[in-house]
Amino acid sequence: MIGCLAVINRSEILITLQTGLYRYHLESDQLRLIVDPERDQPKTRMNDGKTDRQGQLVFASMGIKDRSQGWGALYRFNRLGVLETLLDDVVVGNGPCFSPDGGWLYFSDGRGTMQRFAYNPNGALGPGELFFDGRDHGLICDGATVDHHGNVWAALIGSSKIGCISPAGELKLTINLPIPLPSSVMFGGPELDLLYVTSISDSGNRRDESPGSGLLYCLSGLRTEGLREAPFKPNFSLY
Repeated sequence: MIGCLAVINRSEILITLQTGLYRYHLESDQLRLIVDPERDQPKTRMNDGKTDRQGQLVFASMGIKDRSQGWGALYRFNRLGVLETLLDDVVVGNGPCFSPDGGWLYFSDGRGTMQRFAYNPNGALGPGELFFDGRDHGLICDGATVDHHGNVWAALIGSSKIGCISPAGELKLTINLPIPLPSSVMFGGPELDLLYVTSISDSGNRRDESPGSGLLYCLSGLRTEGLREAPFKPNFSLY
């Protein structure tokens, strides 16, 4: 299963799979393992991730079936090729994304809330603090992204909605979708004013047989734009 990806160049991407972080060549179809941070932990797989504003990949893992405790973690694969553990005790790692200036990391660890952390691209995370409690609204945040105003847009899985959360952590609006399990969001298009939404038909854990489940959706007319994501920028050879 694919968790997330980061663009290196037009031919190559970093990609997280169940068994770790890989480099994938789009033209030759060559897949090469870089690191498996949880090779001795059969209960987990890699999941969601984003590059920070400096082009380092921050990605999380999750419990595949066992959600009784936080078997997973949040990692950073930095510019020097070193894998750092930023956070442990993660149940289901979802929605890592960054404020426009890169000073805040937003993250959902599978416990029903979205936390934010002061983010240092060269150091440890600051203490976590509650940013948005979806449980107050009967919602669970999945994949997320940030627009140029600093609003956090999140897939609200199980609710048939996506939501826009202000920089102050207030739910500004929700948008209804024709499927129950939206899973992630990302701005795109030439002007970065289209919001693409992925959905789940069968994730291995959650299933839905609605005709539109598993499709990719595109929302327009939101009157906001996203931020251009940084490619992964290594200071070392990936070969």
